[in-house]
Amino acid sequence: MNDPTSLQPGTPFEGGFYGGQIRIGNAVFAIAWAPKAEGETQGAWLGSYTDVPGAGSCFDSMANTVAMAEAGSAIGNWARGLTIGGHTDWCVPARDVLELGYRLLKPSTQGNACSFRDGDNASSVPAGYPYSEATPAQTTAEAFRAGGAEAFAQSWYWSSTQYSANLAFHQYFYDGYQYHGTKKFEAQVRAVRLIQLAT
Repeated sequence: MNDPTSLQPGTPFEGGFYGGQIRIGNAVFAIAWAPKAEGETQGAWLGSYTDVPGAGSCFDSMANTVAMAEAGSAIGNWARGLTIGGHTDWCVPARDVLELGYRLLKPSTQGNACSFRDGDNASSVPAGYPYSEATPAQTTAEAFRAGGAEAFAQSWYWSSTQYSANLAFHQYFYDGYQYHGTKKFEAQVRAVRLIQLAT
């Protein structure tokens, strides 16, 4: 694997596209966002209002996704069933991983939501601070800009992080607003891989 530290967000990387780094415990992982054509879908977080033990991490996307799949989540099972670029370890991004998708690959020129700590991310490397109206700016990665082949929809995206028995965290890729929605809500999902870099 190439050292990703010099890569720009949106650069082809490990079966997808480089999207920053996240800390899980003492280990640091690089994020690879799946290609849109193969690794994006839409659906409810879960078909029922059920507590899902093990899906509460803000950073451990795989642990959350496994718990979701075991609870019968269609999007959890979809992610776990993906094979893209020969890789089978795709998952639904945890809340702080999803935040980096917006921060580093923002599709639009729309001003950012900054109502209450939107963008605050203690898990990212380096740690992320709340958005201002102007920061983050639209990504410089052409394929991820609005209208590009890999661009995130300017819509709600699910994370794999549960908020409560009824709710889970999602993020609005129009302006970055972070909130929790009812699990039966249909939203976009983009799969990720997490590749360990250091301990």
